[in-house]
Amino acid sequence: MSSSEPTSQRVSLPVEDERVSVRYFEAGEGPPVVLLHGIGLDAATVSWRHTIPALAETHRVYALDFPGHGESEKPRRCYTTAYYREVLSAFLDELDIDAPTLVGISMGGAVALGHALEEAVEKLVLVDSHGLGRDAPWRLPASMALWTPGFGPLWWAGTTSTHLSVRESLRGFTTNRSSEFVNDVFDAASDPAVGETLSSWQRSEFLFNGFLTNYVDELAEVDVPTLVVHGEDDPLFPVRWSVRAAEEIQESTLSVFEDCGHWPPRERPAAFNEVIRAFLTPETEVVQA
Repeated sequence: MSSSEPTSQRVSLPVEDERVSVRYFEAGEGPPVVLLHGIGLDAATVSWRHTIPALAETHRVYALDFPGHGESEKPRRCYTTAYYREVLSAFLDELDIDAPTLVGISMGGAVALGHALEEAVEKLVLVDSHGLGRDAPWRLPASMALWTPGFGPLWWAGTTSTHLSVRESLRGFTTNRSSEFVNDVFDAASDPAVGETLSSWQRSEFLFNGFLTNYVDELAEVDVPTLVVHGEDDPLFPVRWSVRAAEEIQESTLSVFEDCGHWPPRERPAAFNEVIRAFLTPETEVVQA
């Protein structure tokens, strides 16, 4: 088997006075890159299916399923962004990964950014990242719905029960949905425990006066090369968040993808891989998306 072909592995991590079993993929040789997926309808096999082999040609790539997702353990607990930051720290410690490049999408972006503000990283990639804004128009109604008895399980079942329902759900925040993309999301969301994870995280994160995780006032403190990527048509997190972040972060590159929603690695995989590989390998010119 080639070293660029991902292998699935497991590790038991000590997090908050308990241990949790985490599945991760590993591939390639070279400087370490850790890929962090988003919350809910996501896993390593969803966001990073095409990114892992592309980056493994020049780097040692790690892509974990966060607890509550994919093939990782799904304990009943309160899930928060702070908890996932502890998972990341434990993962890096357990595998003895020192100062990696972190690539995070959506919630994974907030985890990556929070870690980079406190610990050493080589480079940082934020993709349609959470944590770059104080609020969004949909947050208040979402917050209210979360506390409606029975809403969470009912919504999750309606969103993930069939391939058609998954496709219709993705239609709300993506512009391009291949059958492979839909199938991967369907497989990742087939366990009802993933829906419970999402609801738990949302209850902790969606406050009645805004988002709990907000790094806007700390962006100027980021002191490593940073690539900020955003889908121009993302209805969840507006592109202006990433534009502002790129302006605030001293050493940054902004790449905005046209005809793309919240999920650039799956909506525009080839272009996304070109941009990120160019950023990680400076001798390659960054292309315009």
